Amino acid sequence: MKKITSLFNITYPIIQAGMVWCSGWKLASAVSNKGGLGLIGAGSMYPEVLREHIQKCKKATHKPFGVNVPLLYPDIDKIMNIIHEEGVKIVFTSAGNPATWTSWLKERDITVVHVVPNVKLAKKCEERGVDAIVCEGFEAGGHNGKDEITSMVLIPQVADAVKIPVIAAGGIGDGRAIAAALALGADGVQIGSRFAATLESSAHQNFKEAVVKADDSATILTMKNLVPVRLLKNEFYEQVKEAESRCASREELAEILGKRRAKKGIFEGDLIDGELEIGQVSGLITDIPSASEVFDRMLEEYREAVKQLGFNAF
Repeated sequence: MKKITSLFNITYPIIQAGMVWCSGWKLASAVSNKGGLGLIGAGSMYPEVLREHIQKCKKATHKPFGVNVPLLYPDIDKIMNIIHEEGVKIVFTSAGNPATWTSWLKERDITVVHVVPNVKLAKKCEERGVDAIVCEGFEAGGHNGKDEITSMVLIPQVADAVKIPVIAAGGIGDGRAIAAALALGADGVQIGSRFAATLESSAHQNFKEAVVKADDSATILTMKNLVPVRLLKNEFYEQVKEAESRCASREELAEILGKRRAKKGIFEGDLIDGELEIGQVSGLITDIPSASEVFDRMLEEYREAVKQLGFNAF
């Protein structure tokens, strides 16, 4: 725990995931102000939109915050330069080779964290010089690893395999899960879905309400032959399911996915034809409170859990 709080200069080892169409400056600053680490999700932003969110976040909080950057982003050079120009000192990278930008970022005194779905990539990240890793089980929402390794299995294996700090993600939505992740060897946690359904999340109200209505079997990992993604089952998913049942080509699946499908679902609130990315933990989400209330609730739940187990809380 101290590894993470010291690395990011935060109070609690709790990171809010940089989710596309959910994680703007309002959510990131709210979490940072509570003593966690808020992340702006650059994956859904044009370069100048990201600059605007960074500038607004700096005005909304004097505490550390970071930016999550999918490395497959088409304007990656512009994104990275804006991050440097605006003085952001923490970058989480994903969906790409960690060797591509780690050295460039570290040369500019930026802390680098990379998201991985398995032990092999965790070791690779350590070799490439990243400061910490997020090991994400396939319970997580959005784009996912093809190996379908659960968090309970993945966390201890990654913790045993590397010496750098390990942040657990995937299926963590309350204080009990935080306690479990730390018990399995993680130094901190990254939480997405629970923060996606908060007042500060930039997701559409329709999407948030769909998450609240979800039960334990409402999500599924699909499009494994193209780009694995966990989402809520809806009419769009049924199209994908039908195509996959007849062994559709990657080209046909890509055509069904099309462009801006996640924006249509998450940001614009189209619950029929949109891609509704969310994690399995959505079955535990029953309300849409402020990020501050969620944070306080998780801390209370965590402390109660470790008290019952006889552990020392942070």
